[in-house]
Amino acid sequence: MLDPPTPTAGASDAMRLTKFTGHAIRILVDCAQADGELVKVATLSNRLQITQQNVFKIVNLLVRAGFIASMRGRNGGVRLARPASAIRIGDVVRATEVTHMEVEGATGALRDRGVNRVLDDALGAFIEVLDQHTIADMLKSGSGFAAKPTKPARREKKGPARAAQLKSSARLRRSSQTL
Repeated sequence: MLDPPTPTAGASDAMRLTKFTGHAIRILVDCAQADGELVKVATLSNRLQITQQNVFKIVNLLVRAGFIASMRGRNGGVRLARPASAIRIGDVVRATEVTHMEVEGATGALRDRGVNRVLDDALGAFIEVLDQHTIADMLKSGSGFAAKPTKPARREKKGPARAAQLKSSARLRRSSQTL
């Protein structure tokens, strides 16, 4: 007989969603804050402290699910495909999480109508509660999902201004080497 797993230090009894789902919700909240303006993936990555590769994966799924629209190109980005009040958190969870639970090793009647059915019912109830909330609700509630604005990256000078800057820094390096 197997012993039940021992809870790890600091573990809680809270149900947890994956980081992927949390990131997806944060991306949607960030896009909602942009009020219809395009948001670049690099900006999302910096603001939400998620790698660009992960942002691309999540954005791809959110586009396929119809939550956001994307525009390619230099001036491209992403924005909500519909109003924030029309995007239910339960729908986001359904798009990003496995919404069917199954106990490993359950066979026959136990599998068909026993434990797995109870777990599916519980998961269904959880998602029904999430369906009562939208991305707009998360914006209003100050849920902490909203990204903290960060300072935009300093733009590098181009053209003659950049050339003058390079000459000046080269002169400083030479003068400091001769000292």
